[in-house]
Amino acid sequence: MSNDPSGPTDRVLLITGASSGIGAATARHAGAAGWRLVLAARSQERLQALAVELGGAECALAVPCDVTDWEAQQRVVELTLSAFGQIDAVFANAGFGGPRGFLKDTPERWREMVLTNVYGVALTLRAAIPALTESRGHLLLTSSVAGRRVLPGSMYSCTKHAVTAMGEAARQDLDGTGIRVTLIEPGMVDTPFFENRPTDALQDDDIARSVLFALSQPQHVDVNEILVRPTAQAGQDRALRLCQGAALLAGHRARVRRGRRLPRDRREPDTRSRDDQPVSLEPK
Repeated sequence: MSNDPSGPTDRVLLITGASSGIGAATARHAGAAGWRLVLAARSQERLQALAVELGGAECALAVPCDVTDWEAQQRVVELTLSAFGQIDAVFANAGFGGPRGFLKDTPERWREMVLTNVYGVALTLRAAIPALTESRGHLLLTSSVAGRRVLPGSMYSCTKHAVTAMGEAARQDLDGTGIRVTLIEPGMVDTPFFENRPTDALQDDDIARSVLFALSQPQHVDVNEILVRPTAQAGQDRALRLCQGAALLAGHRARVRRGRRLPRDRREPDTRSRDDQPVSLEPK
């Protein structure tokens, strides 16, 4: 096994949610960089087509998997070790979204989203950690800008906040094992995730390059978070912060005018930084 992530490699990367979007793009970029691949998702037909595209069984193994099924996750790891003998990196990427508004979607859809986006990611971690400990490997999780900024009425944003917390919890838990942990946090991405495709958005390939950047670092470098937005979305963030700041100031002045301002010693301290203010953004 090569110990130089930037050079030729026979290392093995397991990707969940690999049949389309960011997962498929990452598989293509990793395959071009010499990684052997294990592609996991529910769509067997698309997985198999991608595996053939990437060189067939010697280079890419397609394994149908429902990430909410613990036995299926264990089977993916077992088949990977049987086929390639090791797992050097795992990209827990499976997930999906839904409409904003707590009255806009069904409880059944919420359940499926939470199970896939949160429980499924946790099962991927649990199944892969023993093999990653053996290889002193790399664990990557797809979170989102929506996992850093609360989106109004967004259950998807709630699940991605959980993934962000899970990534940091895993990093602390795995300290001393040699396993590196990276959160990938895309902004607006033009993927099949959206029914109405966005404009001026990132492409799947942009996120795939971010994943490969983290994977390419030497063993002593752990890129913990990669937050990447389209340039236009960064401008939108600034405008939204200004609007929110004006609204907060107006509310404060209104309270003072109504005589509701508390004495200084009774006020709760505001410990939030400017970057902690919630911003309404579309998820990846």
